[in-house]
Amino acid sequence: MYQTVSHVLFDMDGLILNTEELYTIGFENIASRYGKKFTFELKCKIMGQQTREFAKMIIEGLDLPLTVDEFIVESREIFNELFPNCKVLPGVEKLIHHLHNSKIPIGLATSSSKESYELKTQKHQDLFDLFPYRTWGSSDPLVRLGKPHPDIFLVAANKFPDKPKAEECLVFEDSLNGVLAGRAAGMQVVMVPDTRLDRSLAVEAGATLVLSSMEDFRPELFGLPPYLH
Repeated sequence: MYQTVSHVLFDMDGLILNTEELYTIGFENIASRYGKKFTFELKCKIMGQQTREFAKMIIEGLDLPLTVDEFIVESREIFNELFPNCKVLPGVEKLIHHLHNSKIPIGLATSSSKESYELKTQKHQDLFDLFPYRTWGSSDPLVRLGKPHPDIFLVAANKFPDKPKAEECLVFEDSLNGVLAGRAAGMQVVMVPDTRLDRSLAVEAGATLVLSSMEDFRPELFGLPPYLH
């Protein structure tokens, strides 16, 4: 049912870190200033996108009287306070350490900018130092189009020195856009979605496997070294 892989790519927001919760708080804050409501439906549409892409979609979706640049400035003020306090999600550290110790090549493929990444990871440096290959979608000129386009995963996979084929890479994602991007890149995708998401949407997007928590992942399903209990 699952194909054996040799390389693993991780999304960050909502997958490694609980920053999606913080994005929701920030966007709800901005929307309420203009008498609007930031909905979960809109959130699902923007998750995984690059900064300017999601700013444009929120402005248009809520009919906000802001330019993209103004929205980014407002949101940055909020996130500068929120992001440094983000937490690592359950099961993630165990898997990343396991893959690192098992000599499985791992890479980070986040739509965040490098500046945003540094805010979010400042209290988790030891964990993120385990990623020798990192791609910041909003800062990397090679990532021309954000998720659901495949650019970020193709660019991230190309950073591995041995240049694996797409089918040799496994992607971990939490968003529908991320699943679509990974599948468009020709990779298998394990999705750990928000509990509110209708799982049938994950299947429609092409998720190879859908989990409630990273704690439920079994590496051997994809030919990776199993956990030693």
